Amino acid sequence: MKVTIKDVAKEANVATSTVSRVLSNSPRISEETKKKVNAAIKKLNYTPNVVARGLANNRTRILAVVLPDGAEKMFSNPFFAQALKGISVCAQKENYYIMYGFKEDCSGDGWIKKFTESNLVDGLCLFNAKDNDEDIEYLKKINFPFVIIGRPEEVKGVLWADNDNFQAMYLLTQKLIEMGHETIGFIGAKGNLNMSKDRLEGYKQALRSRGVEAREELIIECADFTEKCGYIAMEDIIKNDDVTAILTTDDLLAFGAQDKMKDSGKEQIAVVGFNNTPLAEYRSTPLASVDVKAEELGYYGAKLLIDKLERKTIGKNFYIIDTELVERKSLFVDL
Repeated sequence: MKVTIKDVAKEANVATSTVSRVLSNSPRISEETKKKVNAAIKKLNYTPNVVARGLANNRTRILAVVLPDGAEKMFSNPFFAQALKGISVCAQKENYYIMYGFKEDCSGDGWIKKFTESNLVDGLCLFNAKDNDEDIEYLKKINFPFVIIGRPEEVKGVLWADNDNFQAMYLLTQKLIEMGHETIGFIGAKGNLNMSKDRLEGYKQALRSRGVEAREELIIECADFTEKCGYIAMEDIIKNDDVTAILTTDDLLAFGAQDKMKDSGKEQIAVVGFNNTPLAEYRSTPLASVDVKAEELGYYGAKLLIDKLERKTIGKNFYIIDTELVERKSLFVDL
């Protein structure tokens, strides 16, 4: 026989409305009452009906995570899996649930509009931000709670978590210059994303700080963050015989660049990626990579959103997560 909220209320000797408030983590309920109700929930093995609760109090305690690509692409890039882990850990800690949608299904009149109009979810987690982002403008216009894993173009009034992508690439480029590299190539993707723009600008500014102007033939921006794109980009860059190092904005691009170097017999070029994906250290030439702490990005993005939903006092509307260069063999070559 299915345990109901009435059974829990009877076991705890409280009203059903009190049980509902405990499940919603209401600050109006004393800690003693919360302990008594939670003990009854555990004893009876009660599982709340999330949909029914949502209909009753206009809260579902569900967050929707909108991923930027289809499922097959999402699971090919470990960054998203790591960020999703952080989101899930934070949500579970705060008694929230997670559902997912994919960007190709969420644009225009797609899932984002369905999410916001159907009372399915309390808030949205978005990945990446670009110029004139229609989804962000729409959510701001209707005042629907959301957070972005990435820096939005206009940060005022928007919750977001990101790295300092400009500084991370600037410092990385400076390090390579100090190691003796004079000709450094750059492989990026999706140049309309703020993350991509920031990393490219960090690369250019670091070169300029040393009196070197960026060469356009050494800068390739691909359509997507894939090994195939990295391989094709490297075909063009290694036509320049003076290149001694390659910076990429994603490990998958770096993997492709490494494969092209190997096929061309030009493995004496330093390569560095971003995201420090688990496979990076297991390459035939272990890949040096900037760890962006994807799990932390997800965790603190979710924390910002949940704090807003719980009406907690928020001191700031963003988190900047530190990055760390993980040095491996691909960074060190004989010049």
